[in-house]
Amino acid sequence: MVDVGGKRATRRTAHAVAVVVLPRALAARLRGGDIGTAKGPVFSAAILAGIMGAKRTAELIPLCHPIPLDDCRVEIRARPPGRGGAMEVEVHCRARTTAKTGVEMEALTGACVAALTLYDMGKAVTHGIVIRDIRLLEKTGGKKDYRAP
Repeated sequence: MVDVGGKRATRRTAHAVAVVVLPRALAARLRGGDIGTAKGPVFSAAILAGIMGAKRTAELIPLCHPIPLDDCRVEIRARPPGRGGAMEVEVHCRARTTAKTGVEMEALTGACVAALTLYDMGKAVTHGIVIRDIRLLEKTGGKKDYRAP
């Protein structure tokens, strides 16, 4: 664990994204909105799971500092349907804190957990769901800011 005892708390933000490819069979069920599968409303469950995951990051990632989140938001945006009727969705997680260390891991964890929940909610329809392109888009605060090219 990195010693952050000598640092002062500053405002820090992070924005992460994961892309989830939903095959045609599942995409067709979800095009009309947050229609559920046998487990319930897919997007709503994923949003809640992403926030819960972000809040528990220090329990999941070894040596990650537990930090209080001032705010965490998960948003799911559907892209236009692709070849064969598949639908790609972007899972965005934005996290904010005032702390001695950054909030990037919380944003990344939130996006990952929401993406995994989309898989879990949709696997009764198809196991062909693909999670890809998980990355940090932006962070502010700390030694330097970052914005993905």
